[in-house]
Amino acid sequence: MGKTGGRGDFEWVYNDQPHTSRRKEILAKYPEIKSLMGPDPQLKWVVSGMVLTQLLACYLVHDLSWKWIFFWAYAFGGCINHSLTLAIHDISHNVAFGNKLAKWNRWFAMWANLPIGLPYSASFKKYHIDHHRYLGGDQLDVDIPTDIEGWFFCTPARKVLWLFLQPFFYAIRPLMVNPKPVGQLEILNAAVQLIVDIMIYYLWGLKPIVYLIAGTILCLGLHPISGHFIAEHYMFLKGHETYSYYGPLNLITFNVGYHMEHHDFPSIPGSKLPQVKQIAAEYYNSLPQHTSWIRVLWDFVFDDSIGPYARIKREYKLSKEE
Repeated sequence: MGKTGGRGDFEWVYNDQPHTSRRKEILAKYPEIKSLMGPDPQLKWVVSGMVLTQLLACYLVHDLSWKWIFFWAYAFGGCINHSLTLAIHDISHNVAFGNKLAKWNRWFAMWANLPIGLPYSASFKKYHIDHHRYLGGDQLDVDIPTDIEGWFFCTPARKVLWLFLQPFFYAIRPLMVNPKPVGQLEILNAAVQLIVDIMIYYLWGLKPIVYLIAGTILCLGLHPISGHFIAEHYMFLKGHETYSYYGPLNLITFNVGYHMEHHDFPSIPGSKLPQVKQIAAEYYNSLPQHTSWIRVLWDFVFDDSIGPYARIKREYKLSKEE
């Protein structure tokens, strides 16, 4: 893919995000896509199987040596936990039980959250709405790195460190960029998570807790699956702010690689996004796309034109409170 040129600031634009107009155009031409909107009846079973697998793993690892705890956390458990964060991403759009049972989706996201080890799902939902509504919005979209991140993490070594620390930046950045009051669901999410963590500790000791949390942190950081964080919205080609990836890692990430399709139709479950691309192929085949998340990470680190500043930003006329 091409280069954006050396960057000392974000790419500021003064037009609306492309997903709004493309959504209208595609729906006018292919109204049958509306039939794909709604809940995915298989999602709750797939997610529950993953949660139970991790609970079984907690029992299996409780007698292992520490070196094997971290090995399996990175090679196995963390992959499941990363996948569960992407399931929570899907659930945040109410695709587990539908819009009419919105609270069921929030509670189910807390169930999906349990192996992650730290409360996450309720806060993610609160901020992810803004990411779709105000894509690239200054002080609104907390997926955009801060100026400090863009300024400091500009060399290969520093960018590797930034990739490793991604989970911490995603946790801290909303509090700095667009802080919001703590809600009841977040308190409930934290309480449920703490109770389950204490139960796991009581049953099997500290090692399963370390296995879960270390796997989450490691696999949300410098890991092949984490290439999707960079692939989705970093500007590898000037003027293009969203990219899709259609490779095999979609099989374990709830099709998060179909990211242009997802932003065009956020109410369609990840499992049905390939159908969107198939139906409206002429809209997506000609757009820039990634073929490897590992290659994305490599280019991010070693290409001087790509870094935390390689993001499109725009000003929205709405105030933050709106």
